[in-house]
Amino acid sequence: MNHENILDREPALLKQEDRICYFERGYLGVSGLVSRDWLDRLNKVTDEFVLASREVTGNDGRFDLEPNHSSAAPRIRRLNAPVELHELYWEFANSGPFVDIAEDLLGPNFKFHHSKLNFKWADGGEEVKWHQDIQFWPHTNYDVLTLGVYLSDVTETMAPMGVLSASHKGPLFDLYDETGQWTGNIRDVDLPRLDIGSARYITGPAGTVTAHNCRSVHGSAPNSSGRSRPLLLCAYSAADAFPITNLTAGASHSEAMIRGEPARWARFDPRPCLMPPDWSKQGGVKSIFAHQQRED
Repeated sequence: MNHENILDREPALLKQEDRICYFERGYLGVSGLVSRDWLDRLNKVTDEFVLASREVTGNDGRFDLEPNHSSAAPRIRRLNAPVELHELYWEFANSGPFVDIAEDLLGPNFKFHHSKLNFKWADGGEEVKWHQDIQFWPHTNYDVLTLGVYLSDVTETMAPMGVLSASHKGPLFDLYDETGQWTGNIRDVDLPRLDIGSARYITGPAGTVTAHNCRSVHGSAPNSSGRSRPLLLCAYSAADAFPITNLTAGASHSEAMIRGEPARWARFDPRPCLMPPDWSKQGGVKSIFAHQQRED
């Protein structure tokens, strides 16, 4: 469904001006869309995973950890695929406010792709360098987006996510370095082509929702504040956008229809997309943090 037809539909949750802003700028930040009840339940389960991480000494299928993580001082970079780890995360992704927001931005037929929970730990949580998402998980078209919810209040000092306005309408960048190694970030030599100084950093109280298109350039600085910044993220796609890698193959909820009908025809965008490495030959998928920090 084209964007004009989506805008002709009555919005389920977002204001019409928010939807127009998303299509023009490639991102949104809207407060007050996730209830206190949802936040309390999500934070309770998330706290349980933080506690469980104290018994873990290295990365496993659940946790991506900072190198200085310890039992006494846990430092989680990411909870991998939370919808696979606890039913509450899937309940939220499948029936929470994200569903109405996704319909407002993708149209009536859309499906789930994947989830993650990035912590941006206090006192040094790692930088996420400027990048675009779709090169990590290419689809047949670009009607793919990521919705996030801040699980706690986020101020300017806490390294909020920054997005470059209208960058989703620009080029896709090479995320391999000059030697052909995948880094997961835009090359330094290409950054002058972007107006990094114009980035909008999305702040707000707990429950603030972020939305960004899969082509939008985004990133965040290290978190030098004394408070962590947990951000639960779920990616959704239009029904006729099909993944062309096996990144999420085997996941129980990958490509699950959330609303509407499955597509019988794939829609192909003529704009090309960079392909990531064959993860099956790379010893499995590593997080964006591990790639950008050049960890073995």
